[in-house]
Amino acid sequence: MPIEDVLSSRGRVKILRILVEIGELNISGIARRAGLNYATTNEHLLALENSGLVRHKRFGRIRIYRFNEENPRAGMIKKLMESWEQTNKSEMGSHEITNR
Repeated sequence: MPIEDVLSSRGRVKILRILVEIGELNISGIARRAGLNYATTNEHLLALENSGLVRHKRFGRIRIYRFNEENPRAGMIKKLMESWEQTNKSEMGSHEITNR
């Protein structure tokens, strides 16, 4: 999947962020945190899994999804998200200082 397809979907970006932050969750937990319905979440997870960015394991009928740390592209996306969040925190701190 081209990076444009991954990053152009808010739903996919939300799902990736959730899995980067939390580790692993079932579809219902991901859907609830992302503010998406089950079917949409499932569709996004299948696309992300086909691209190698997420993986799942099965416990009976339950599928637990997690970020695929072994995939080099997934690692780059994780670093981007972490850097982005760090930059946001730094910018917010500097805005607070200058607004005093």
